[in-house]
Amino acid sequence: MNDMPCFVWRASAAIGAMALATILCFSPALAEPTSITVAKEYGIGYLPYMIMEHNKLIEKHAAALGVKDLSVTWQTFGGSGLMQGAMIAGRLDFASSGVPWFLTMWDKLNAQVKSPGALDSMPLYLNTRNPEVKTLKDFSDKDRIALPAVKTSVQAMTLQMAAAAVFGVDNAGKLDALTVSLSHPDAMNALLSGISEIDSHFTSPPFQDLELKDSRVHKVLSSYEFTGGQTTFIISWTTSKFYQDNPKTYQAFTEALLESQAFIAREPAEAARIYLEMSADKRLTQDALLAMLKNPDYKYTHVPQNVMKYAEFMIRTGSMKTRPASWKELFFPNVHDAPGS
Repeated sequence: MNDMPCFVWRASAAIGAMALATILCFSPALAEPTSITVAKEYGIGYLPYMIMEHNKLIEKHAAALGVKDLSVTWQTFGGSGLMQGAMIAGRLDFASSGVPWFLTMWDKLNAQVKSPGALDSMPLYLNTRNPEVKTLKDFSDKDRIALPAVKTSVQAMTLQMAAAAVFGVDNAGKLDALTVSLSHPDAMNALLSGISEIDSHFTSPPFQDLELKDSRVHKVLSSYEFTGGQTTFIISWTTSKFYQDNPKTYQAFTEALLESQAFIAREPAEAARIYLEMSADKRLTQDALLAMLKNPDYKYTHVPQNVMKYAEFMIRTGSMKTRPASWKELFFPNVHDAPGS
């Protein structure tokens, strides 16, 4: 590989420009790695990764490509911000997040991170136990909305999109002051406790489905109301350096992702069993989870859907500076001609 210049993030020095320069500098290609680290968060949005971990699919495909004895470490994070820091520090090879976090990284790292493909498309619900709240206009200073990360998570960005639609784009941040950063499991526990100041939760599957089983909780909105239908929820991403330096390991990852998504479609009951085993979620039953996996709105596909809706909104509100010429700028070539892309 020809030497190429390093790309240094233009963002705050607090992130650590030197660590970033180290991870994104291009150097002559080395041998395929002997180990990689992959990150995920909570919920059935990450089920493809859980299947990949449980069934050792990356290792299987790596071995078939001649990368023997690849060791794969899986880390679970409570929010994408922590994952972003770990990627910048060089402690991760593949990350996963809601679309806005990925777009922020793509923008600030001069397009030196891209996606090998989506994990799924799913609607996100804003639930509340406040009986007075029927629409966004009903929220008051007394309400608190939990979501994974204030202003930056996919839920926070979707809340801004919804606020822009209701109150005007100049008031996209109108409800930001009501938001609180909490992991989905903690937010669900707070909402259902009935005693926490957290009375609302912009959430994701399966937490939104579990919350709505409680008679005190109702749905205020679905993200699909503001994105125009099925929209990518979780997206995978890695650095261009990893893609170029490790073609066989990258291919093993993408093949494992495709196999995991096909497995969920072919064997939903076994996929549900694996999720319950790995998550140790005592609130869910096998039947309840299987019903979620059969929900036509919950689609496990590597094909991106409506990703540019978030990019266009982030450009318009100043959260993103660089406008992708098309969605293909955000993805590696293996996705460009995929059926449905």
